[in-house]
Amino acid sequence: MEISRRRRFWRAPPGIGPLSAGGTRADPAGASPACPATTPPAPSAAASTQSPATATPGSPTTEAADPSTPPENRDTASPTNPATPPDSRATAVPGSPAATEPASPPRPSENPDTAPPANPATPSKSRATPPGGPAVAPPEEPAATAPARSAGAAPPEPGRGRHRRYRPGTGARPWTIQGQRRVDRDTGTRPAETRTDAATPEDHDPEDSDEPPRRRAALVALGVTAVVSAAALIAGLPDWSPQPAGPARTLTAAEADRLAAMRVTNQRDVRAGVRVTIGAGRSAAELVGWVDWARPLVYLSARGPDLGTEPGLVQATRSAVVVRPDPATASAPPPLVPPADRWRLREPPAGRGVAAVRDLLLGLTADRTDATPGAARWVGRDTVDGSPVDILQTPLPASPASPATGTPANSGPAGEAAAGRSLRLWLDQDARLHRLRGWLPDDTPVTVDLARSDRPTLRPVDALGGPPGLPRALADAEADRLARLPSRLRAAGGAKLALTAPVGPAANLRATGWVSWAAGSAYLAVGEADTPGRRTLLRWHSGRVARVEMPADGGAAEAPAAPPLPPPAGLAWPAARPPGDNLDRLLETALRLGGTAVPAGSAVRLRGDQIAGRAVDVVEVPADRAALRYWIDRDGVLRRLELPAGGVWAQLDLTPGRVPALPVAA
Repeated sequence: MEISRRRRFWRAPPGIGPLSAGGTRADPAGASPACPATTPPAPSAAASTQSPATATPGSPTTEAADPSTPPENRDTASPTNPATPPDSRATAVPGSPAATEPASPPRPSENPDTAPPANPATPSKSRATPPGGPAVAPPEEPAATAPARSAGAAPPEPGRGRHRRYRPGTGARPWTIQGQRRVDRDTGTRPAETRTDAATPEDHDPEDSDEPPRRRAALVALGVTAVVSAAALIAGLPDWSPQPAGPARTLTAAEADRLAAMRVTNQRDVRAGVRVTIGAGRSAAELVGWVDWARPLVYLSARGPDLGTEPGLVQATRSAVVVRPDPATASAPPPLVPPADRWRLREPPAGRGVAAVRDLLLGLTADRTDATPGAARWVGRDTVDGSPVDILQTPLPASPASPATGTPANSGPAGEAAAGRSLRLWLDQDARLHRLRGWLPDDTPVTVDLARSDRPTLRPVDALGGPPGLPRALADAEADRLARLPSRLRAAGGAKLALTAPVGPAANLRATGWVSWAAGSAYLAVGEADTPGRRTLLRWHSGRVARVEMPADGGAAEAPAAPPLPPPAGLAWPAARPPGDNLDRLLETALRLGGTAVPAGSAVRLRGDQIAGRAVDVVEVPADRAALRYWIDRDGVLRRLELPAGGVWAQLDLTPGRVPALPVAA
């Protein structure tokens, strides 16, 4: 008996027919037309008592072959005989090599004397007859053997130590599994037919195909390839630089003209958004914001190491840098309307950090075209924000002279080093700069990306002079309010004052106190914003000043507490002296306003503004050493007095009202 390992069911060898009642094998009815049919054996006496006319409907003996089915595709199982065992054999094809093979000994369950009668209610199961081969009838499940096997188990297969799951009602086993036709082991040929019923997961044997290992190998290979590609891409990004389209060459006439007009184009565009990266990797510092080439002004949000100052908001001109410290500053553009408090004057080291970035950005403007450097080279092409650009390598020309000092903004060793260094410029066809890459004077790499369409109007903080205006001559009402200012101050008698004076990197002064125009005196408590534990008492009378230090007893660094009245006993006041510094000068100017008229002939109105919810006119009046600014409301009351000091402005805010008796210098 031959066992098919692929199909998991046993097949009768060719030449063995079904067992008759006498124990002999005979050819079944309905043999293939290609082979001569043999005479079926005579039915037994038990079977002859039942005629076809009286057979039970639905029983196997009443089933007839479908006349529409070709003979070679019909099931050829013999009629069920109660005395015949359920495992019948198909008739061998005469002349086939397998016809001479000896019959296998009957299995114990195939003994005709002990085989139980067939269950009429159980339909016979049949297999499709392969072309050119014998028909095979699968064994029926006898009802009497139910206790011996479970309902879902197939008969044990000879030579196999396991059972195949039997699924009732699924029909014959398909000839195809996953689109592959099987080869008939008896004939060595593939069957001509293909059954349409699809294979189920239970029919598929993982041992029949090596497809899963191949699929796993392919998936592993694809995964390894993806990981390696991603790692190579990430590793190459930090050091990426555009490859030149060809060898570096000298500039064409058109490229030289665009390079010469680059800084004039920046001046004409007025402003641009910037993102500056100093250094590389985790140690890089980022500065995001805007540059205003017309004012000029840089307004940035800075964070990272080696800035030369604290992280936070930064505003810088050519001569001053003010910082609002904030360790939690995000890498995002700063607010368009800057906060009004906590600004500090700083002096970062030249040639590095914020100072170097300020010089680099403000050095990208000029009011006339530049001469093209002879060392300028074209090195490649690129695309930035959808715009094609040329990459030019050239030294940065020296910045124009500052109107205040008459010297270039990048003068000095650090500025000269920055001007002479070679930079790479991404320049479009309209001479607009989109990217700059090079080195700072301290040999730190720097990359500047410019957003040419991001051009909001910037508002400088009060320490840098406030927002720009449109200066004009005073109107009649404005000139009248300025002329009446001394009489109004004397009528008010005095005012409470608050002073903000960034007079140096280590002298960001804050003061609170009173001024009396009637008595010609002032009394203040002055503190340093960065050292809140100390404060100085200052008293002014008759043009002389006395100061004494004392421990701080409350109040914030931005708004120190009012000076004690009367002054603490035991303080050793030094001898009064004439005013000397910017703070003394600001107080002297404020006290003088009560008795001296302001010259209105040369005064100009800079702009309109607001302070403490009141609309004011900002009037600038030239003075001997520097211009003064008067903030006068529509009632003619002075609300603020501003005095320039070393590139920044000090503010003295006044609130007219009753003033207590002030101490005077001895």
